Amino acid sequence: MEKSNGLRVVLFPLPIQGCINPMFQLAKILHSRGFSITVIHTRFNAPKASNHHLYTFSEIPDGLSEAEASTQDVTLLLTLLNRSCEAPFRDCLTKLLRSSEEEKQRISCLIDDAGWIFTQPLAQSLNLPRLVTNTYKVSFFVGHFVIPKLRRERYLPLQEQDEPAEEFPPLKKKDLLQILDGETEVLNSYSDMILQTTKASSGLIFVSSCEELDQESLSQARKDYQIPIFAIGPSHIYFPGSSSSLFTVDETCIQWLDKQEDNSVIYVSFGSVVNISESELLEIAWGLRKSDQPFLWVVRVGMVNGTKWIEAIPEKLMDRLEEKGKIVKWAPQQDVLKHRATGGFLTHNGWNSTVESVCEGVPMICVPSVWDQLLNARFVSDVWMVGLHLEGRIERNKIERVVRKLLLEPDGEVIRERMKLLAEKVGRSVKQNGSAYRSLERLVDHISSF
Repeated sequence: MEKSNGLRVVLFPLPIQGCINPMFQLAKILHSRGFSITVIHTRFNAPKASNHHLYTFSEIPDGLSEAEASTQDVTLLLTLLNRSCEAPFRDCLTKLLRSSEEEKQRISCLIDDAGWIFTQPLAQSLNLPRLVTNTYKVSFFVGHFVIPKLRRERYLPLQEQDEPAEEFPPLKKKDLLQILDGETEVLNSYSDMILQTTKASSGLIFVSSCEELDQESLSQARKDYQIPIFAIGPSHIYFPGSSSSLFTVDETCIQWLDKQEDNSVIYVSFGSVVNISESELLEIAWGLRKSDQPFLWVVRVGMVNGTKWIEAIPEKLMDRLEEKGKIVKWAPQQDVLKHRATGGFLTHNGWNSTVESVCEGVPMICVPSVWDQLLNARFVSDVWMVGLHLEGRIERNKIERVVRKLLLEPDGEVIRERMKLLAEKVGRSVKQNGSAYRSLERLVDHISSF
């Protein structure tokens, strides 16, 4: 850490893995620039304070029952958290502000996720500037506020579903219909509040985006929001390999990869939230085995609906899978993607995973299932052309074909070359005078000015 600048920043991450990692990457960046860090967090999905001994932690109760904490409905979970955390968060923040006056160390601002909607009026009442972080691709964050309007208008495209959705490029109409299918009145109301409270904030930080990935959308956001906007990502590059995983990482992955040939392994992971059916598990298993390529496959405990882990895979098939690959409960993803043996990433296209793959120059096979994943996958396959899109249902023959195409065929080599160029372009953004580097400098100045 540089010499302390006498300022403290309070961070309040949403308790979801995809939001916790970027928030802690931001904490490391700000701490390295002289800021002291206090993290307020919920009891639910609490980060491991012992992994971050340079920060101060304050836990607040979240009021979730066991059933609520295990819900698969992310919107419901976030709505419940916003309702139950307001009073304990206010008490905690008020105490922190009081103690900071006594210790003569000023709290400069609150930084929290756009998904916390009660914190904006609270911060205003305490005269504390609030900056908002967002972990979506800028294009999705800017575009997704049109979704409630389309739903109210009963968006039913009569034309071919493979045509572009002009209201939300580069989605196709079938993608947009899939997003609208998951829409609810609760989500519409929540989205409206996110937009209002973001526009009222003192700044918006895109922790995993940069001009090179999102120039047009960043220009649009600056026009629409009229607040300072900072695209400082991909933030994980500043502190590579650092993670705030809520899951126990299987470190044997790297030793296994060390024994494989260069660019030969397909890495398979659907992130921390996506669930699949038992039949989809079996289709993936057969597809990987039939491809006859080495694979590293992450299957979270509880990821397969109705089963605990991979017990649905028959013993004979498991024996065959073990001849070519390795199945783990969680992997050190950044290290896996950096590894010389990793030749492709079969992914759900969450934005964190997509950006990590781009940064390491690993081409993707896109299997998006919900929400922003559908847009991220279109950018990968149709705009940047650095991956292959596995359309429709998950089927073994499709998986076999697409894995072999990416790893063994000339088309895969062309995709790999394109990905290498994109990785170099994005990598330059965080170097001195790159777009993300300059944006980070502006952010540090902005926080220091409060």
